[in-house]
Amino acid sequence: SKPVSLAQLRTLVKSVLKLDGSRPGPAVAERLQGEAPALQEVRRLIAKLAQSQAAVYISGESGTGKERAARLIHELGPRAARPFVPVNCGAIPETLMESEFFGYRKGAFTGADSERDGFFQQANGGTLFLDEVADLPLAMQVKLLRVIQEKTVRKLGNPQEDPVDVRIICATHQDLAARVEEGTFRQDLYYRLNVLQLKMPPLRELREDIPHFIATLLDRFALLSQEKRPHLTPAAVTALMAYNYPGNFRELENILERAVALAGGDDVDV
Repeated sequence: SKPVSLAQLRTLVKSVLKLDGSRPGPAVAERLQGEAPALQEVRRLIAKLAQSQAAVYISGESGTGKERAARLIHELGPRAARPFVPVNCGAIPETLMESEFFGYRKGAFTGADSERDGFFQQANGGTLFLDEVADLPLAMQVKLLRVIQEKTVRKLGNPQEDPVDVRIICATHQDLAARVEEGTFRQDLYYRLNVLQLKMPPLRELREDIPHFIATLLDRFALLSQEKRPHLTPAAVTALMAYNYPGNFRELENILERAVALAGGDDVDV
């Protein structure tokens, strides 16, 4: 429909490019393929959660692949053809939150020289992924709760509310229940967001799959650099198996990418 919203158009094109017969992309597969019991349980839960329309709360340490899991829930569900809009709640200045989430009409405030859709309008019909949701200030939590309850959004400067159809998936590395106890996160919003829960296991609980992750990542780096795939010595693999990975999968990816770049040969040793 015209006038065309560039933000919506970009989101729609991005979601079309990501579609691949409802199969997860390679980066998703890297993080979620493996034989560890914890990963098998994650895959089983994701398949079930994808068929629901209820809100999902994904918990887990930083680097465990929470956004990847959220994308997979979206891609395997009935909303796959519609936008997936990821939002890092901790990266938006508090003064801009309302306009970023709900959009604004032209002239709503100084500098609003055109109409703009917010995250809810961009995700309409699809999925809104709220990463680091614990970082939302209390004032914004109240507004978010109202949108979830009423399923309507009011743009800044707009006298009326518009209906939105959005599935909410949220995530944080913090303990959201503890934030509720402290009074920094609203209990009513917590219950709205935490209908279905998925816990992402840390990499140290998936040690038997680390060799598989290493091989998959090395294949990807070789493909991207168009160079010969390097070989890790047995001592290097043993060292990687023994490490605890406080940064989880993201840290393993970083270690291997740096090692491959600096190795200067076919073999990568400790």
